[in-house]
Amino acid sequence: MRSSAIRYYLFVNLILLLIGSISIISCGSNAPKGIPVTKVASASRILSGYQVSQQRQKQKKILKKMSKVNENRVFKIINGVPEYKVGPLDVLEINFRTGDKVTTSTITVTNAGKISYSFIDDLKVDGLTPTEIDNLLTERLSKYIKRPRIDVIVKDFKSKTATILGEFSMLRAAAMRSAQSGRIFLKGRTTLMDLIAMGGGYTEDADVSNIKLIRNGKTYFINLYDIIEKGENDLNIIIDEGDVVSIPELPKYGKRVYVMGEVNSQGIYSLDDARDLLGAVALAGSFTYRAEEENTIIIRNYGTQGKPLIMVANLKALFKKGDMSQNIKLEDGDLIYIPSTKIGDINEWIDKHTPLLDFIFYPKRIESSFFSREYLRIK
Repeated sequence: MRSSAIRYYLFVNLILLLIGSISIISCGSNAPKGIPVTKVASASRILSGYQVSQQRQKQKKILKKMSKVNENRVFKIINGVPEYKVGPLDVLEINFRTGDKVTTSTITVTNAGKISYSFIDDLKVDGLTPTEIDNLLTERLSKYIKRPRIDVIVKDFKSKTATILGEFSMLRAAAMRSAQSGRIFLKGRTTLMDLIAMGGGYTEDADVSNIKLIRNGKTYFINLYDIIEKGENDLNIIIDEGDVVSIPELPKYGKRVYVMGEVNSQGIYSLDDARDLLGAVALAGSFTYRAEEENTIIIRNYGTQGKPLIMVANLKALFKKGDMSQNIKLEDGDLIYIPSTKIGDINEWIDKHTPLLDFIFYPKRIESSFFSREYLRIK
């Protein structure tokens, strides 16, 4: 990795040299003319962003395995269906059927993980699913009752928890009684997205590109944009008992830009460090092999009154031909998006990606039925 980082560092410095040494050439591109700038992100900052990107790529392999588990301390698969594992303090409801008559008993699992029911005392149920408890009770009761018919369900889930910290809406809602708790009771197979929803979603100040998962003393970082925008559902890990999920607050950037799409580290960056397109892409760890660099989009003034400014830049011409007219000077709130396919109709692209734009700029307004997006269309 060190040799790759050095090559990347040299490549960036070569680009910086081109800024001062080559003449601006018109390549006949349909991209808008940018404004070359003299101040770009420092090479050390760019190299740091590259190294972080490489570390995140290594962690992705581990995270993808976490999303494919068929059993952990919270659930296991029974007959193709994920079922909750019962534990101490869970409340069970046991229905005993005699003809059309149903007798219901409510039983709390002891701290030792045991229950007593009918003729059976101190039955160990810790770690078993309702189906397994049903089968075990049926087998034991068969010694006393002919063909017993019972059903077991979990009425109250109290044994398995995960902890949420940071910019969860539930934690920031002072009026809610549970606002200071941070404990989420797990009720079965629960993904990261499920947990965020159970925590009331995230706040407008949340840095969802740097969600932290702490498990068994190890820390992992998850970029929610990769799940939402790139569709990398194998990063939507399955939560285990004792997990800690923390959503940090966005850095207090006075001005910021958003870099999304086919880059290695989607996220929000300070405008001071990303004053132009080249600096922003470099800080995001450069583009992926799937990127259509010629169709890089810059969206300016999204959500303001009137129509936003949509610009298209040719990154391939910038990097390979040194066409500095493509190195657009960025402004506060600009969104840079590098697509994976060529864009034919910009209005069609906007319609398709409006949920993503709302997800970035208006996280608390996504579900509002009153939010209109008609103003965004370009006539």
